Amino acid sequence: MKIYKLILLSAFFLVGCKANNIHKKIIVHTIGDSTMAIKPDPDKNPERGWVQVLPQYFNDQVEIKNYAVNGRSTKSFRERGNWKPVLEALKPGDYLFIQFGHNDSKDTDPERYTNPQTAYRYNLIRYIEEARAKGAVPILFSSIARRKFNKEGVLLDAHGNYTLVARMVANEMKVPFFDMQYLTENLETAYGVEGSKKLHLHYQPGEIPYYPEGKDDNTHLSELGANEISKLFIEELKRQKHPLAKYLK
Repeated sequence: MKIYKLILLSAFFLVGCKANNIHKKIIVHTIGDSTMAIKPDPDKNPERGWVQVLPQYFNDQVEIKNYAVNGRSTKSFRERGNWKPVLEALKPGDYLFIQFGHNDSKDTDPERYTNPQTAYRYNLIRYIEEARAKGAVPILFSSIARRKFNKEGVLLDAHGNYTLVARMVANEMKVPFFDMQYLTENLETAYGVEGSKKLHLHYQPGEIPYYPEGKDDNTHLSELGANEISKLFIEELKRQKHPLAKYLK
């Protein structure tokens, strides 16, 4: 009788463990700059980060913890103390999205600037290695494009060697790479010189209360822009047959 009870208890334990594993949440941590970050006052503020709107595209088995901060580079994200809580939170099996470049290129700001061939490269490698040491799975992203058309209507590159170096690091370190610059350049071009303004923050003075003096911002995203970019990521996730794709709605 005692043996039977032990067997029964063991069976319940195994079933319980299996059920817990089935329902265990997939945690995605994201680090980056303002193009990803959560924006305040969403009821009034038209600006969105693309990761801010990303959770709606996944089912409830995925939880996205967005640590991106306005103005950060690979250098300042660590030196300003933003990386420490992320590293402490990482658990085996978690994902880490890494997307920097916009602010690494600010060569008039020593707090943020990094040389793409040297400091930027090594900073990315360090984030990858530290995430892996915690058992997490890092994924690299190139920066999204800026709306930067010339007078002939050609969209110009805004990131120089940063995208190339991110791709090279991903290849060297054998981590998945999402070339968001390429995808979003195509998006900007498809919308056209004037239409692409809708992806960003373009408002005349007095047009909306949040920007009473108007706004002319070709880097940061409107709600439409953020959702369009999230959809590009989702489609690329499917195309790459990434394991996260099975948790999409």
